[in-house]
Order: sequence, then C-alpha cells, then structure tokens
Amino acid sequence: MQLKYIWFPLGAVLIWAGNTVISKMAAAVIAPEDISFYRWLLAAALMSPFLARQTWRDRARIRPHLGKIAVLGLLGMVLFQSLAYFAAATSSATSMGMIVSLMPLLTLLLSIRLLSEPPTVGTVAGGLVSLAGLSILIGRGHPLQLFEHGVVVGDLLMLLAAVFYGLYGVLLRRWALPLPTWQLLYMQVLTAVVLLFPGFVFGHHSPVNAENLPILLYAGIAASIISQFLWMRGVAHLGANRCSIFVNLMPVFTVIIAVAALDEELHGYHAVGGLITLAGVIMAQALKQRLALRARSD
Repeated sequence: MQLKYIWFPLGAVLIWAGNTVISKMAAAVIAPEDISFYRWLLAAALMSPFLARQTWRDRARIRPHLGKIAVLGLLGMVLFQSLAYFAAATSSATSMGMIVSLMPLLTLLLSIRLLSEPPTVGTVAGGLVSLAGLSILIGRGHPLQLFEHGVVVGDLLMLLAAVFYGLYGVLLRRWALPLPTWQLLYMQVLTAVVLLFPGFVFGHHSPVNAENLPILLYAGIAASIISQFLWMRGVAHLGANRCSIFVNLMPVFTVIIAVAALDEELHGYHAVGGLITLAGVIMAQALKQRLALRARSD
C-alpha cells in the first residue's frame, strides 16, 4: 500500500464521521425534510456546470437505466440520509456513528442473498458478535432490558438507515451500470432532489439563516461532493477492498468529534458495545474462509 494515497480514503471517512455529528447538530436548527432537500439541491447546483451538458448529450445511453438509478438514489441519497436526520432527534451522535459502522457487515450479509455469494466464517461469526455488541449499545449497557423498556427510536432509525445503505452498496455492485462514476453520482443526486421535493413542499419549513447555513454547506459540499471525490480517488489508487478497511475508523472519528463539538459523554456501554460491534465487522472482513455447507440428502 502506497502511504501517500491513504489520505484519500482517510479524508473521506473523516468527513463522513463529521457529517454524523452535523446531523445531530442539524436536529436543533433545521427540519429533517428541509436539510435533506437543501443538501442535495446544493450538490446538484454545484455539479451541474461540470456535468449537466455531457449528461444531456448522453441521455439516450442513460435512459434505459433510469429505473435502477432512481432506486439507487432512493436508497443511498434519500432514505439513508433522511433517516439519519430524523434519528438525530433522539439518538446521540456517538451511538449513530457506532451503528453506521455496521454497514460493511450488512453489505456482506446482503451480498449472500442478492449476489449469491457463499457465506464465510467471518460473515456468520462476525454477524453474531456484532449483534451482541449492538444489543449492548442500543440497550444502554443492559441488553436484557430491551424487552422491558424498549429502545430509543433514533437508534432503530439509524439501524434501518444502515440497512438501506448496505442494500445500496450491494445493488450498485450487482447492477454495475455502464456510466462514468461522476455521471452516475450526478444522476442519483438529481433523483434525490426530485424525490425529496414533495416532502420539502408539504413539510415544516425552516428558513436558511446564519445558524444553519454552515451545516447546510458542510452537508452539501463536504459530505456530498468532496468526500465522494476523495473516496473515488482512494479506490482508484488502493482498490475497493483496501479502502473499505478505513470505514472501520468511522466510529472512532465520530466519538472524538462528538465529544469535542457536542460535549457528549462517552459511557462505558459505548466503549464496550462499540468495540464488540467493531470487532465483529473486522472479523467479517478478515475471515474469508467459506463455510462448508453439507448438501441435504433424502
């Protein structure tokens, strides 16, 4: 691995971790449906001068893939980030960051079903370990009390968001649409703007002001465009598998930023549940040995 290129995926993951904290900060100053729409509208406005003309020229080549592009935009841009904004109302940034760290594992588990990839020792063992860690995290250190007191709604919404993004990653790989990366991203951003517009029109309107403008700029520029550029450059130089390792640092970065920016307290269950969950994710990525499944005989 060439060390000079690790700054690309590292920078992308750092921005994503910051965006988790930004989502928590946004909960107090702007409605979820508004920041979701404004974020992708800003991204579309900044990308259009560079991509709109060529995309229009390629419309005949793009048209057959519009249905799949719409699904990808719905999963990756609309549902994932919108649920994160709603989750931030009741979940802490620390918990959100740790739950998001499950995405690599969820992607592997979904690949077994949707890509017909054989299960490995890592996906099974890592899945069970991560489930144990997640129960400690969501149960606030008392997983058995989940049955008595329930869970924080925000944690469940964040878990659902992670599932949607895991599905997004699997479908992106399964379909492998024959479009340039930036053009595919641009089309998904435009899809998000269209899908989010009704919610913006009929939702609670929050005016853009000095308090929420920096949050919108971070979400629309850093998290939507710059991080994507850094990640694509990292994949180009290091490969997707090597870059995916850096995603494991996201909960660490999120905790550090949340403690510094939001004065969130790091409880014991955060440390224990987070470390166990992260260990399961790493096991799923590292243990590649396929499970030997016996064929059933009558």
